[in-house]
Amino acid sequence: MIGAIEILIIALIFGIIYGRDAIDKTFRKSADEGVVESMAGDLKEYYEADPKRMIKLGALIFGAIVFVITGAYWAITRTDFLKMIGLEQ
Repeated sequence: MIGAIEILIIALIFGIIYGRDAIDKTFRKSADEGVVESMAGDLKEYYEADPKRMIKLGALIFGAIVFVITGAYWAITRTDFLKMIGLEQ
């Protein structure tokens, strides 16, 4: 029976092999431009292709933040999390 560690190792190997190919094909950053400038250029191209995508991207980011905050609130209020970390007696 294959354990979880073996599956993660196999996934890591595939990620390294195929991820490097994907990075090589999509990496357009020039040597004199920073990460933020590169991201701004990519977002500009993304917006020009379809302006509604930016609204969907914003909604996705907002939903992810709300989901994480709701999960943290639930973990703090519904479980003994504060007792586990020593903030409550």
